[in-house]
Amino acid sequence: MPRSAQFLPSQHGFAFTNSWPAQPAVVRSTPFGRIEIGNAAGGLCGGMVFAALDYWYAGLDPPGQRPEQGEPLRAYVVKRLVDSWHLPGGVLQYFQWMNLPDGDRGFEAFGRQVLTERGLAWRTISVQWPQIRADLDHGIPVPLGLVTVASAKPRDLALNHQVLAVSYHSAGDNITLLVYDPNHARRDDIAIRFPAGAPTAPTAFKHNLGIGHPVRGFFRAPYTRATPPAR
Repeated sequence: MPRSAQFLPSQHGFAFTNSWPAQPAVVRSTPFGRIEIGNAAGGLCGGMVFAALDYWYAGLDPPGQRPEQGEPLRAYVVKRLVDSWHLPGGVLQYFQWMNLPDGDRGFEAFGRQVLTERGLAWRTISVQWPQIRADLDHGIPVPLGLVTVASAKPRDLALNHQVLAVSYHSAGDNITLLVYDPNHARRDDIAIRFPAGAPTAPTAFKHNLGIGHPVRGFFRAPYTRATPPAR
């Protein structure tokens, strides 16, 4: 069962940001070829999200200092990064979503609108958001995969991002989803804001994340607890 206390980035996130040496931290084969992740541009966001959540479930404070290459915590974050990809399905989901439209596609025939493809807004708001909200209502933080680009280039997979949804509040159809963003370390004011009233149309997912791209949509990243390394 989850801990009763809410996950707060200011208390339960890593004190250091998602900034690492330029060399690849890990190289993995994917359906699109070998991908190197872990340089200063790509970061280890998924690994930091999963590792911080592991420490939270274990009732432990995360270490305050960034680990160096060869230290157990560094190796653990890299391992959890690979876990966060959920190979091969997770990578395929990112790539599929990168190639979907923002809003639903269709055409009109005989006075009726015919749907041909659901967009990222509908998939996020109508399918993913209700599941995320249900977990948050039970005090369960939710790792999220954020799709930030529209691209058919496998190398652009590294431009996507991962965060941890920790709470939310709503005002009518307007949702504010508070998250732990490893790029911002221990800030409690990082959020994704979106209207949930018209999911078939392109939707603006406004944010103050530490990334240089818009958020086109997001989905739950499958998470299984692991035991963090001893301090």
